[in-house]
Amino acid sequence: MEKGLYRARDGAIFGVCKGLADRFDLAVFWVRVAAVALTLFSGLAAGIVAYIVLALVMKPAPAMPFASDDDREFYDSFTHSRSLALNRLKRTMDLLDRRIQRIEDRVTTKDFDWESRMHR
Repeated sequence: MEKGLYRARDGAIFGVCKGLADRFDLAVFWVRVAAVALTLFSGLAAGIVAYIVLALVMKPAPAMPFASDDDREFYDSFTHSRSLALNRLKRTMDLLDRRIQRIEDRVTTKDFDWESRMHR
């Protein structure tokens, strides 16, 4: 499974440098040195603005590792648009509710033979 680009939850300021280091398998020290060097050489304001923009654009890292690609897709959709993710979750719960209602309807009908089902 491919790693995503996320802000680290345990980073120094916003977790941008640690998130970049994790994504590209680099030492966080060298990423921070490069960020400071780029900030000093490009102008202090430009470097700080770029860092803040990255902090706003990068999604926070998930609290737990993903079990599957579906989990990653749901997390990415949730961090991108919470309303879309909640609608997706609502649709899933509605489908489960309908399945449970069908099972309950089947089991509670008079035609359901409990004794033959219990003694199989």
